[in-house]
Amino acid sequence: MAGKDEKSVAEEYVYRISTAAEWEALQSSGSIFGGELDKSTGCIHLSNLNQVQPTLKNFFPKSKTDLYLLQIDAKKLGDGLIYEDVDGSNVFPHFYGPDRSFSPLPLDAVKKAEKLVPSDSGYVCSLLN
Repeated sequence: MAGKDEKSVAEEYVYRISTAAEWEALQSSGSIFGGELDKSTGCIHLSNLNQVQPTLKNFFPKSKTDLYLLQIDAKKLGDGLIYEDVDGSNVFPHFYGPDRSFSPLPLDAVKKAEKLVPSDSGYVCSLLN
């Protein structure tokens, strides 16, 4: 993905929407390379907190009941965390790893994980409050 580094939008935490299977794999193996989209683009797709609900709305049906929201310490990802302009108006965090080597997301960067519960307004969990 071509993009520019947007350090001005950096936040303390970034967020990963994970399936239950992905979250279980991360806990058991200590790291993950993500899903097919992540593997095909060579980076782990993340969101800032204000991007989580729109991402859920655009990419996950409300009937999906096996989703977790992972709160990730951005500092633990170091300079492998790049903020990129994806469509001319939205800048999203992506984790590539050192030297854009496509490193797996490490479990020790995850500060919290909560199950996302479908609701009439989208999904809810305490991290979204």
